[in-house]
Amino acid sequence: MNTGVRTTLVAATAVALSAALAGPALAAAPARATGGHDTTRQAVEALVKEGVPGVTLTARDGHGAWSTTAGVGNIRTKAPRSADDRYRVGSITKTFVSTVLLQLEAEGRLSLDDTVDKWLPGKVSGHGHDGRAITLRMLLNHTSGVFNYTADEDFGRTYFLKDGFFKHRYDRTSPADLLAIAMSHEPDFAPGTSWNYSNTNYLLAAMVIEQATGHPYGAEIRDRIIEPLHLSATSVPGTRVTVPQPSSRAYSKLAETATGPTYDVTTLNPAIAYGSGEMISDSADLDRFYSALLRGRLLPPHQLKEMKSTVQIEGAPNVRYGLGLIDRTLSCGVHVWGHDGGIHGSSSDAATTADGRHSVALNLNGDWAGDTTTVLEAEFCGS
Repeated sequence: MNTGVRTTLVAATAVALSAALAGPALAAAPARATGGHDTTRQAVEALVKEGVPGVTLTARDGHGAWSTTAGVGNIRTKAPRSADDRYRVGSITKTFVSTVLLQLEAEGRLSLDDTVDKWLPGKVSGHGHDGRAITLRMLLNHTSGVFNYTADEDFGRTYFLKDGFFKHRYDRTSPADLLAIAMSHEPDFAPGTSWNYSNTNYLLAAMVIEQATGHPYGAEIRDRIIEPLHLSATSVPGTRVTVPQPSSRAYSKLAETATGPTYDVTTLNPAIAYGSGEMISDSADLDRFYSALLRGRLLPPHQLKEMKSTVQIEGAPNVRYGLGLIDRTLSCGVHVWGHDGGIHGSSSDAATTADGRHSVALNLNGDWAGDTTTVLEAEFCGS
């Protein structure tokens, strides 16, 4: 669950869990590469040369949909990646969760100024945490100061390094289990005084959705977003350990370095990511989702404006964070909105222009190499 700022693997996988688009539903498969996106294709191929097993990408603009792939979807059989591959999207899940919470605000069922304690009494407490001082808005823009449970060292060893992963990949963790890890640490800072990416924020946001609606947060995403937009490749898998077909294998080094053996990590219980990074989708669906969001098809103007109200990220001058939505300023001055995301063996990115008319989404089926920003630069800036 990256935030547009790349780090080393266990930061990227623990940031992975931690810390990335078009009009009406597409009935037909997207058109394959025809030559209008040469720079983008070259950027995708460069990622494979850098060591990524394979890449799949779909873009959509006024000329229609366009897809390209490079590398392999299966290291053993050398089968190529498909433009229709479904994959784990990691922290892109956060935009879906935030959208549902903002829809609930628009319906008058909650307010972003509500405290976490109002909805989850006593849940955020201990070691200096105080849910009475944290608002729902602070959860969504990562200014709550709540400790990031995926940054816990024991959690990292258990789920992100080789020995722990193969022993625990199918563990059934509950939201309460994950929250308890966060509450065993001190907060990163006092609520509202700084910014730090924390998966615990979206664990809590999903729990608030469930408390406010009486339904699983995944059911609300399905009923409010997936089905209305006809996102046929998108799902909230819960405890399902497989990725639906068509899909490629996912690979990781399961180490703190980008060298050494490569392991197949395709199957795992995604409940360790929950509302911070559990979902599965494909590139065409992500294009459609972000385009619909930016065009105002999912939120009223007031809530969309709130979602696009951003805070600064220290050390990342060209990146600002809204409510589950990242604003990136590219080298050519173009602003794109979206999110990136990582989880074991999968690194994804999705971005769209502010008018929702030009979108791109891509996935790398390896988590130790490749900067997706180079592809966004190629697609939106031609460089």
